Amino acid sequence: MNTYRLALIGFGNVGQGFAQIVHEQGDTIAQQLGVQMTIVAVSDLLKGSLYNPDGLSPAALLNAVKESGDLSGLAAPHHGWDAQRTIEESHADVLVELSYTDLQTGEPAISHIRQAIEKGQHIITTNKGPIALCYPELAALARKHNVEIGIEGTVMSGTPAVRLGQELLTAANVTRIQGIVNGTTNYILSQMDNGDTYSAALAEAQDRGYAEADPTGDVEGFDAAGKVVILANVLMHASITIHDVDRQGITRLTSQDIKTARNEGKRWKLIASVEKTTSGIQASVQPTCLPVEHPLSSVSGPTNAVTFTTDLLGDVTLIGPGAGRLATGYAIVSDLLAIDRNVKAHS
Repeated sequence: MNTYRLALIGFGNVGQGFAQIVHEQGDTIAQQLGVQMTIVAVSDLLKGSLYNPDGLSPAALLNAVKESGDLSGLAAPHHGWDAQRTIEESHADVLVELSYTDLQTGEPAISHIRQAIEKGQHIITTNKGPIALCYPELAALARKHNVEIGIEGTVMSGTPAVRLGQELLTAANVTRIQGIVNGTTNYILSQMDNGDTYSAALAEAQDRGYAEADPTGDVEGFDAAGKVVILANVLMHASITIHDVDRQGITRLTSQDIKTARNEGKRWKLIASVEKTTSGIQASVQPTCLPVEHPLSSVSGPTNAVTFTTDLLGDVTLIGPGAGRLATGYAIVSDLLAIDRNVKAHS
C-alpha cells in the first residue's frame, strides 16, 4: 500500500469533486489498487486554508463549504497559510494545482508548480494555463527532480484523451488529432441545430452552468486553442504556443448557417485540430461543417470527443464528458494512479 499526502491549491468544483470521490470511493481504491489518498492541506483564496499532518476529513471539508461557504470553522492545527507556505511546509507528496486558469500568463499556477517540483513533489493539475504555456519547461524540470506531472484533466476532464494518446497510441504514430474539446460551444451549437437562436442557446447554457457570465473564452475559441496547444506539445512533441493556433469562435455562425447545413445533411461543430505536415505542425480551432456520418458530427450537448488519426489503426475516436465536478475530480484520481504505477515501476 502506497500512501500519498496531497495538498490542494484551490477548492472549487474540481477540488470538491475530488474530495467527494476520496470520501465515497477512497477505501475501495485503497483496497483494490493499493493507493491511499490522504488530503493534508487545502489552500483557497476565497474559502480559506488549513493543514493537518494527520489528514483532513473529505466529508468535513465538503460539509464546511456546503454549510458556511468556507473552511474557517474546521478544526486543524494550522489555518491561514497561503499557497506558497502550503507547498513549502505541508510535506505533501503531491501538489494538486487547481487555481484559476489564466491563458495569458499561466500565473499563479506556474509559480506554484515550479515551487512544488523543486520541493520534490509530484504534480497533478487540471489548470490549462501552465500546461499550454510552458509544458516543455515544466516537464524538463520534473525530470530533473525525478517527479511526475499529471495533466489529464486539462483537455477532456476525466475522459482519458491525453493518456490514450500518450501511452496507448504512441506506436501507432498519431498524425492528426481532431476534436470537440469545449462543451459550452458544443451545447450551444446543438441547441441551434434544434432551432434555437445563438442568444437563446447561450442564455440556456449559462442557466445550466455550462457557460460563464462572460463566455468569451469559450465562444471565441480561446479555451479550445489552449487545449490544442496541450495536445500538440504533449502528444506530438511540438513547441507551439496559443498564438500559433488559427483560431475562430462560433459567434459568426447564424441560424441560417445551421439550417443550411442541416438541409445538406451536415452539422456545424467547433473543431480543434492539430496535424503533422511536411512544413511542420498546423493547429487550428474553427467552426467546421461536418457530414452527419463523421464520428464527431453526432456528438451533442456538452459532451466532448476526439479523433486520433494514426498510421497503424486509422481513426480512433474517444467520446466522454469534458467537464463536470466528478468527471474532472476523477482526472485527479487517474493521474495519481498513473503516478503510483510509475513510482512502483522505478522502484
